[in-house]
Amino acid sequence: MPTENVSTSTGTDRPLAGQRAVITGASRGIGRGIAIELARQGADVAINYFGHLDDAEEVCTACRSLGGNAWAIHGDVGNQADAESLIESAIDQMGGLDIAVSNAAYSDRQMMLDADLDGFRRTIDVTMWGAFYLVRAASAHFARTGEGGNVVVISSPHALLAIPGAMAYNMAKAAIDQMARTAAVELAHHRVRVNIVHPGWIDTPGERKFFSEETLREQGEQLPWGRLGRPDEIGRGVAFLCNPASEYITGSTLTIDGGIQLPWREMYRTREKGEATS
Repeated sequence: MPTENVSTSTGTDRPLAGQRAVITGASRGIGRGIAIELARQGADVAINYFGHLDDAEEVCTACRSLGGNAWAIHGDVGNQADAESLIESAIDQMGGLDIAVSNAAYSDRQMMLDADLDGFRRTIDVTMWGAFYLVRAASAHFARTGEGGNVVVISSPHALLAIPGAMAYNMAKAAIDQMARTAAVELAHHRVRVNIVHPGWIDTPGERKFFSEETLREQGEQLPWGRLGRPDEIGRGVAFLCNPASEYITGSTLTIDGGIQLPWREMYRTREKGEATS
């Protein structure tokens, strides 16, 4: 499987120096990759976690090794009070806030007619409401200070593709895409930028909930780029959006998926036709 790029950056490679960021669901997977990349580029980071304290502490250690400060903050973002407390705690710990990344998500895979509605509701609570609570609380702080800010919402191609067995997740991701775009309009006069990232199929611990190692390897090799994506690649996309040089980008969607949303399966027809006529 793809390995993480953990090289350090120096000098002019730290465009986020002095920035303070909170990332939800950052103890593992994509959130971890985002936190480490923001730290690599100079930001102090607050690592939100729910059920993986040891992993969150490991992420903090990795971020501190890159020269910044890092804190682990427990909280269930699917709970409004926890999400709001998370923002308050992050501001208290870091002395302010400049970047908020909504990454936390939950998903079960069941067909609609057989779905456990407790799991269905949990998916909506964390993936949709959790994103809204985080974006609203962080943006309220940015509006109060008058200093602007950056919000990045980690969404998914599930927002666009009706993937069977993932109805609640599809619904939640479609909702947060529209939420983010609406927030971008409403917050522009506060100089708060809101953008979306669509990761493709990324090599994370969460994928092991649904797929075996063999399936991940075999299916990854079939993708247009020939492999699954890495969390650090999503991290670099988030850092790009938060870079002060990207200040004219708001309400946009950055797709980092190795071509998975392209009609790549059609290439098989093209190849077969070519082979038949050659």
